[in-house]
Amino acid sequence: FAIQASAPPYPLFAIAFAVNGIGSAIINAQGNAYVASLKKDSEMYMGMLHASYGAGAFSAPLVATQFSQMPRWSFHYLVSMGIAVANLASLVLVFRFRSLDECLGLVGESAGEKSTSDRSTFRQILSLKSVHLLSIFALIYVGVEVTIGGWIITYIIDVRHGGPSAGYISSGFFGGLMIGRLALLWVSKVIGENRVLYLYAFLAIGYAFLFLAQNSTNCKLVRLELIVWFLPSLIGGAVAVSLVGVFLGPIYPIVMNRAARAVPRWLLSPSIGWIAGFGQTGSA
Repeated sequence: FAIQASAPPYPLFAIAFAVNGIGSAIINAQGNAYVASLKKDSEMYMGMLHASYGAGAFSAPLVATQFSQMPRWSFHYLVSMGIAVANLASLVLVFRFRSLDECLGLVGESAGEKSTSDRSTFRQILSLKSVHLLSIFALIYVGVEVTIGGWIITYIIDVRHGGPSAGYISSGFFGGLMIGRLALLWVSKVIGENRVLYLYAFLAIGYAFLFLAQNSTNCKLVRLELIVWFLPSLIGGAVAVSLVGVFLGPIYPIVMNRAARAVPRWLLSPSIGWIAGFGQTGSA
């Protein structure tokens, strides 16, 4: 972020993003592995963990939109750098460089079984079919999530002729993501994580009852994404995108929860790292 704040030439700017991605991937994998290793209320904590991601993604466009209208737009990355430094400090203070097993022991959780295989960890991961299936699912999901969150700004500006404030619509999407990961926890628990995935996917990309009064008596059953496409209204499009975020939100935490149940305990951390890393390629 420090490099990007100086608005360097494009090649260096791209390299800085790569370095940033490595750090983010490590934190992402370790955080997911820790929460997934918890035996008590892990689903709730996983939802809260990823809701915090939604909160950050919600606030980022709000800040970036302000800086986009300033001469030194790159100073936006100073805000990101400050948050990253605060995050690093909090991680050090909370975990104090302890191992995963040590951290679990401090909260009364058992460390779990150990590997008895003489094969390398990487080979054991590659031999698990569930890891590859979850990785492909994560790739598609992250691709959809990031595409909507980023593409919607370009679409609103180029097609709907919105102004620089179009960035706020992206915040609406990620705000919906955050809300869905918290508000729908009970829905996932009641219906079951396996079945509820179909419901969330249906509501996000299929049909949903959304009353958009074209006149006082005529309401239609419409696709949420198609509202953004066909409805010539910035407000209607923003609402639809936010609802898509609400329904997409719980899916990624469920993927991490499934990994915790499908993967042996000693392979959980590297497997989640593989799933999360593979999934992030979808954003590319």
